[in-house]
Amino acid sequence: MKLIFNIEYHTVFGEELLLNHVVTSKDGQEKVTQYRMSTVDGQHWTYQMTKARNAQNTVISYFYSVDCEGATQRQEWSTEIHRLELNAVKGTSYTIYDRWLEMPEDTYLYSSAFTECINRRRTAVQQPTAFSKTVRVMVRAPQLREHERLALVGRTDALGSWNTAKALPMYEHARNEWTIDLHADSLVGNRMEFKFVAEGVADEPLWETGYNRTIELADMKEGDVAVYMLEQSFFEICNRRLAGTLVPVFSLRSKDSFGVGDFGDLKKMTDWVSISGQRVLQVLPINDTTITHTWTDSYPYSCISVFALHPQYADLTQLPQLKDEKLRKEFEEKRRQLNSLPQIDYVQVNEAKTAYLKALFGQEGAQVLASDGFRKFFAETEQWLVPYARYCQLRDSHGTGDFSQWPDHCLWDEHERKHLSDAADPAFGGVAFYYYVQYILNTQMAAVHDYARAKGVVLKGDIPIGVSRYGCDVWMESRYFNLAGQAGAPPDDFSVNGQNWGFPTYNWEEMLKDGCAWWERRFRNMQKFFDAYRIDHVLGFFRIWEIPVDSVHGLLGQFAPAIGLSREEIEAYGLCFREERFLKPYITDEVIARRFGDKAEEVRRQYLWEIRKGEYEMRPEYDTQRKVETAFAERTGESDETMREGLYTLISDVLFVRDRKNANLFHPRISAQLDYTYKAMDEAEQTAFNRIYDDYFYRRNNQFWYREAMKKLPRLVQATRMMTCAEDLGMVPDCVPWVMNELKILSLEIQSMPKESFVRFGHLSRNPYRSVCTISSHDMPTLRQWWDEDLDRTQLYYNTMLYRGGSAPHPLPGWLAREIIACHLACPSMLCVVSIQDWLGIDEKLRLADADAERINIPANPHHYWRYRMHVNIEDLMENVDFMENLKELIRQSGRY
Repeated sequence: MKLIFNIEYHTVFGEELLLNHVVTSKDGQEKVTQYRMSTVDGQHWTYQMTKARNAQNTVISYFYSVDCEGATQRQEWSTEIHRLELNAVKGTSYTIYDRWLEMPEDTYLYSSAFTECINRRRTAVQQPTAFSKTVRVMVRAPQLREHERLALVGRTDALGSWNTAKALPMYEHARNEWTIDLHADSLVGNRMEFKFVAEGVADEPLWETGYNRTIELADMKEGDVAVYMLEQSFFEICNRRLAGTLVPVFSLRSKDSFGVGDFGDLKKMTDWVSISGQRVLQVLPINDTTITHTWTDSYPYSCISVFALHPQYADLTQLPQLKDEKLRKEFEEKRRQLNSLPQIDYVQVNEAKTAYLKALFGQEGAQVLASDGFRKFFAETEQWLVPYARYCQLRDSHGTGDFSQWPDHCLWDEHERKHLSDAADPAFGGVAFYYYVQYILNTQMAAVHDYARAKGVVLKGDIPIGVSRYGCDVWMESRYFNLAGQAGAPPDDFSVNGQNWGFPTYNWEEMLKDGCAWWERRFRNMQKFFDAYRIDHVLGFFRIWEIPVDSVHGLLGQFAPAIGLSREEIEAYGLCFREERFLKPYITDEVIARRFGDKAEEVRRQYLWEIRKGEYEMRPEYDTQRKVETAFAERTGESDETMREGLYTLISDVLFVRDRKNANLFHPRISAQLDYTYKAMDEAEQTAFNRIYDDYFYRRNNQFWYREAMKKLPRLVQATRMMTCAEDLGMVPDCVPWVMNELKILSLEIQSMPKESFVRFGHLSRNPYRSVCTISSHDMPTLRQWWDEDLDRTQLYYNTMLYRGGSAPHPLPGWLAREIIACHLACPSMLCVVSIQDWLGIDEKLRLADADAERINIPANPHHYWRYRMHVNIEDLMENVDFMENLKELIRQSGRY
């Protein structure tokens, strides 16, 4: 059988077009074979392939790429590649007339969020034809909804003579791609004129927009199949807008839960979302965060494994009962006690759940580990599961997750894998419990995913930008991480000193060597559970705010990577460079007096050296923020905290920080204009520094950061079919929207944090369609809290955004909370996701009396206890007729469905 591929693509001298044939093995591994195409004019490319006709060669999957001197310059959109069925019974020669597939503007319609949840249709196997000469027409029509189908109608009798009642039905042989085989002899002449129609949209079929389509048919002989890939069909069908809810899994509460939300509760929450007319359920990260077995592990963005799920989310009601009746009653009593608490008791919950799972493992473990289901799970996850289980075993046996303190296992030893994977090996017994728990968790979460899809609900996950410094990922693959730095964020509305998350930064040079394989594995593992995801702090893929390991605050950080400034460049701006003055803390008698008042003399005596008359430097034992933190570890009084923070401020009072990799380059210190070292300069020096500062932070690195992001994000966005959303808040450089638009990533729009610098509040009507609109995130105060935080700001919002006169009412009444949510639901954004606290805020009889008790996180506090929990059971929430009808009406009126 002969296959002749033809494509029109304009190249320049030195470029070649490659045909990439993709073969997927039974275990899901893809093998790509490349074939160089030929051309006579650099625009029309062709390649002839010979294939044996057999049962294994029924489908050809492929994509095109451009090669220049052995390097791939660009390639087609790889999420949905070309697919050709070789099912024409009499076909001996296929001639394919292809089109280059760019990433489409409506990429989201190809995501599993739409194809598996919203526009849920089943693809069909194209029926074989026995035509002597076959014309195959293929077209993509992603707009069609769940009950709509594509048909073809044209000028001739064989094509229905423009009568839609006689339109020819097409097969959806691949996601959003439709195909039909026609008998070439039935087509009059060598010119085919037709259009596509969508059936099931309304009473009458809906015609595609644009002029009639025409195909100039080539001469054909017996056994020929001519395949025409056409430009995407477009219909006047409105974009879908969807409503959803944000709630952490740990915050869920049901009558059956064990003091914390679990995967069973997530299934119930899916029911609530579906019943209320919503289509999206967004959660926070669900990965294991267990380092210390204390409440500090409650931080869901500090995972020890980007693959393993947190044991606290196991739904014990789905597991076999304990046979020991006494033990069963004790656990039931503990469950009732913990479930009645207003907030999560992280330690007690996890101790009790772990004890329960261990008891059940002793009862059922051997049988489960011998099951076919477990064997299949182990084969799929062994790459990460074995090191994770070994890490957990060592963490628990050594009493610490800090692997640098383990005497003989500071790094994962790949030689141990064989022993830990063999059930007959004694080493297997030490890690089997962790295998068992992850099998339970993966099985339960995958079941929630299937359930949500069946309900038409999109589960949206969260990908943290960082991982725990002492977690399994770093222990196993340390080459991917830079342990000399800490990831964080520069100062913003959440924290005046910046945020220090403590995560190691990524070694992108090493990650790019293998094509970001670690990230691709991470994303592909996540698609087992979600159909959409939020990239936490997407700015980290452009540049991360890297803080020295000896810093506590984020002020001494620098963007990495970034193009630093040389001495000569700094002086070219008009600022005479003085290293001693600009790179060391500026400490004078005046500074000390202003910062410490009557404690000034104590500070001079205990913490400083006088280097010149009236000028000081920190003593060596206090010259970093970490040293000061250690010195004050046992001093927790209010005056001690004031002293500690004052010393932190002295240490960070510099004008420039030295580049981490090149000692001859420098970066202006963030927010330096607020400190004394800047204020002590004369006006000319301040003006010069401001020019440096503005150029560095807002212009200098834009193209550089764009290129950095485009090395990474295209691979990850196209690694799965999940819909990609991103948190793009903070100090956003101009290049971020360039990349977001190019890769069709949904932005995050929060009215109180507008992207435009010239407005106080964002105008909801200006939200782009490809965006997620929300009122507050997990890092922000809820709507009710925000309303009472700043009365002047609230009054301005009340008058200018809600167009209401008079004084704004306080506290926020339910009717006004409803109006604010209605305004957000009415915006153009594809997704409007409202936190569960803000939904409850519209009902004054249902919501918590204390609005402050609804806060999930306070970013300015690095030691915040994540323990918020819904105060009402999901079951009771669904049975609250007044609230549910209020909610349904809001969503119906918004047109979101």
